[in-house]
Amino acid sequence: MQLGTRWPVGGTAPERLPSVVVAAVNAVEDELEALDVDASTWRWTLTWLEGRPVVELDDGTVIRYHPGEDTATVSQPDDDDDAEA
Repeated sequence: MQLGTRWPVGGTAPERLPSVVVAAVNAVEDELEALDVDASTWRWTLTWLEGRPVVELDDGTVIRYHPGEDTATVSQPDDDDDAEA
């Protein structure tokens, strides 16, 4: 069993995350900074689903790891709205 954790935007991601997930976290944080979003109180939440990391930001952004391809996908909260339309 793996326990999850939380860390602040701009903080250091847990070392056990795959590098592509950390890169995705950094890309989301860079985008927030470029858009001048005040995310100073936001936190990332790491959970494990079937042994795979799932990282969620307080705004609903979700990063999922795909070990077979060693890739990560980022889903923005408005992505789900588009899928329902």
